[in-house]
Amino acid sequence: MNLEDKLYLLGYNINEEESHLGVKNPDECKICEKRQCTYVCPAKVYEYDTKGEFLSINYDACVECGTCRIACDNISWKYPKGGFGVSYKFG
Repeated sequence: MNLEDKLYLLGYNINEEESHLGVKNPDECKICEKRQCTYVCPAKVYEYDTKGEFLSINYDACVECGTCRIACDNISWKYPKGGFGVSYKFG
């Protein structure tokens, strides 16, 4: 089973009012050379729009592994509020 198949088994309870992910300083993303957040995330939550010069965050796909906050100091990451976030399905 490949990674995409495994990610399909995850469920999400989305908090549409508040994201648990963010960017501390959007201007830092514009000058970032590596943009490691866009390739270290196993769920591909981050995508940089070079035309609009902004980082888009698909927070509802986050698996809460914390890799992004290790790769980039500009990522604001916290656990989702109780009852929200990823839920694991087994079967």
